[in-house]
Amino acid sequence: MSDPDRTAGPDHTAGPERPTGPEEGSEAPTGFGARSGSVASLTPADAVSAWHRLTGTAVLLDGFHALKHAVRFGAEVRVALAADRAAALALADELAEDVRDTLAALLTEVPHETYAALVPRPHPTAVAALAVRPSRADNLRALAHTPRTAPVVVLDNPRNLGNAGAVIRLAAGFGATGVVTTGTLDPWHPTVVRGGAGLHFATAVERTAVEELPPGPLFALDPEGEDIRAMTLPDDALLAFGSERSGLSAGLRARADHLVALPMRPQVSSYNLATSVAMTLYHWSATGGAPGGPPA
Repeated sequence: MSDPDRTAGPDHTAGPERPTGPEEGSEAPTGFGARSGSVASLTPADAVSAWHRLTGTAVLLDGFHALKHAVRFGAEVRVALAADRAAALALADELAEDVRDTLAALLTEVPHETYAALVPRPHPTAVAALAVRPSRADNLRALAHTPRTAPVVVLDNPRNLGNAGAVIRLAAGFGATGVVTTGTLDPWHPTVVRGGAGLHFATAVERTAVEELPPGPLFALDPEGEDIRAMTLPDDALLAFGSERSGLSAGLRARADHLVALPMRPQVSSYNLATSVAMTLYHWSATGGAPGGPPA
């Protein structure tokens, strides 16, 4: 079956978008929501009122799959809306039976025009929710903890929001320890979360400076590096990927312990960022092992 949460449309850079994402380390006010099985029943008026209070301080979960994944991985969802609750629960019956009861408790039906007025871009599934952003301190501890059983993906000054979201989705699927970004892009921006289909909650996602990266040998992808097929990537590696526009920054390159090149046909300029990450994580998993997890 096709994935109704697959992203589409033009590329986006790190400019403003309504609603804005939460500040790093911020948490939404308490009072509403559910975490993995608890019940939160709201009237439509209460749900819309809660939405207005929480917008700007909570993480926007845009679409059925984003909400499904967030709930699966323990997100604290404060309010969840559906323009057609019955259709959303039918999707849950088909694709997410494991969290169907939690979604039934969370979802409040509102008119489609109300839903559409609350989100930047109405999603085909007409489902949206707001959740608490995980603690920055907790994420940084998870990223820094050693020994690691899976690499950390580092995006060095990424610019494309959709690409960053796709990378987080890949990292969660491969069981990576986390995704770290450097530079100005907020990895919890609503467009990044949409591209990640809510899988930010399945891994540790944070922004840091190059000098504050987690410990571990840093393998940086670069055309001048050693062919990845000739090496084994350790579980505690940092796998670093340069900007879509300008490649690795000088600071990241100086920090690198190894430069790694992906096989590429002559005269082909580059791979898409998410493709490069997928190839690298696959190589790691094929030579070491990717942990299993719940269904996607």
